[in-house]
Amino acid sequence: MYTETSREQVEGLLLKAEQAIQQLKKRSIADRAALMDAIAAKIEGLGRELIATAMEESHLPEARLVGEKARTIFQWRSYADHIRNGICFEARIDTAIPDKTPPKPDLRKIKVGLGPVVVFGASNFPFAFSTAGGDTASALAAGCSVIVKAHPGHPKTSTLMAQAIAEAIQEEGWHEGVFSHVYGHSNESGAYLVQHPLVKSVAFTGSYGGGKALFDLADKRKEPIPVFAEMGSINPIFALPDKLAADPRGLASQYFASLTLGVGQFCTNPGVFIAIKGKDLAVFKAALQNEVASCPPATMLHDGIAKAYHTMSKKVLSQPAVRLLGKADQSATEGQGMALLAEAEAKSILANEHLLEEVFGPFGLIVTCENEDEMLMLARQLKGQLSITIASTDADAAKHTELIGLLQDKCGRLLFNGMPTGVEVCLAMQHGGPFPATTDARFTSVGADAIQRFLRPLSFQNWPDALLPDALKDANPLGIYRTVNNVLTKEAVGSKL
Repeated sequence: MYTETSREQVEGLLLKAEQAIQQLKKRSIADRAALMDAIAAKIEGLGRELIATAMEESHLPEARLVGEKARTIFQWRSYADHIRNGICFEARIDTAIPDKTPPKPDLRKIKVGLGPVVVFGASNFPFAFSTAGGDTASALAAGCSVIVKAHPGHPKTSTLMAQAIAEAIQEEGWHEGVFSHVYGHSNESGAYLVQHPLVKSVAFTGSYGGGKALFDLADKRKEPIPVFAEMGSINPIFALPDKLAADPRGLASQYFASLTLGVGQFCTNPGVFIAIKGKDLAVFKAALQNEVASCPPATMLHDGIAKAYHTMSKKVLSQPAVRLLGKADQSATEGQGMALLAEAEAKSILANEHLLEEVFGPFGLIVTCENEDEMLMLARQLKGQLSITIASTDADAAKHTELIGLLQDKCGRLLFNGMPTGVEVCLAMQHGGPFPATTDARFTSVGADAIQRFLRPLSFQNWPDALLPDALKDANPLGIYRTVNNVLTKEAVGSKL
């Protein structure tokens, strides 16, 4: 059932995806939002079978998957609501001024879908970042057809989600090519999709190696296309002296809980903790040692991730500059990940930037700085991140403005205390960051602004009102927000603004 989709089948699906674009152009934004609501209802209707299947394939606990299912449904409905208000399409209307010299034409601009989008399912979120995840929802919201490449780690779960989407599409009277689902275990199958001339964009969540390879393939095409790859991050925490002194044991507990949440299999896992040496850091490390000793190993998403975690953690720990700080008393079995804590001095990190590469799993590296200047040097060398956390008091932050200014340039989300593992689905969330965290720091993959990735502007000049898209007609039949002669309004053109 889950054999590789043949090239012939893929060709047929891509042709249907291209055909579906024409229907997506013709049907209204309101129709598209209704389809998204119907998909959300279908996913909501998937019962125990979905949760049980995902538990079997991903080894994730029931409570986590129930919550993730709810998050996935919320994404579809919230993105549907967002396109109904029309803000993301940025409708712009500048009416004609015939008696101007030269005459000013009537110009109306709106953002439209790029075309067929290939989405690569992620392994660590089998609902929210996979077949029916945010990439699929945001691409469809933009008016794009979607071809999902199922993640080989959870093909049954992916199929259940794909069937729910396909049923909603059929019942709502849409072209079947609006959504397609393919299987492929090999790198070649993914490469074929990315290089196909009918594909106009790619969305990917996963490793740096995988995301960068897809980006390079797309860039070398005769017609290069954008690849929006979220490729992970070490999400460092910079602990300032006053905060560390206030409650080192409490901070250690908070950090370790975030580090090991979900066996560390989050792209926002805080893999590195940076602080200035002293007695407070010593208390912090001693508390961490107590935490890790009693933390049992746990099963990871699949054997491939477990093997990669063992390989990468062993590689880091083999470096002369790195010391093992603590590990669980209980040994890990095959497929499990054991929490590990290591420590290194900042000067060693500055001499070997590879020590700051992501280890996907419950691996924490504590970096000791001699002083504030060394912490600044480390901040300057830091590569792009999804998130960076400043553990600080208000007073301490006021004394470290240079550090905070540097870190703003290195991440998509800058936290003041707390831990980065929670990613809220809302407009103000930025889940993206400078390379190598993502391939395009201008966009987010979480929140309704994720729709922007799959849109391009199209301007209409001097078109008859009846032939314009509904979003640009004088009467504003969709009732969306538009900027008319530089004023944001829902009013019809010609109304008193």
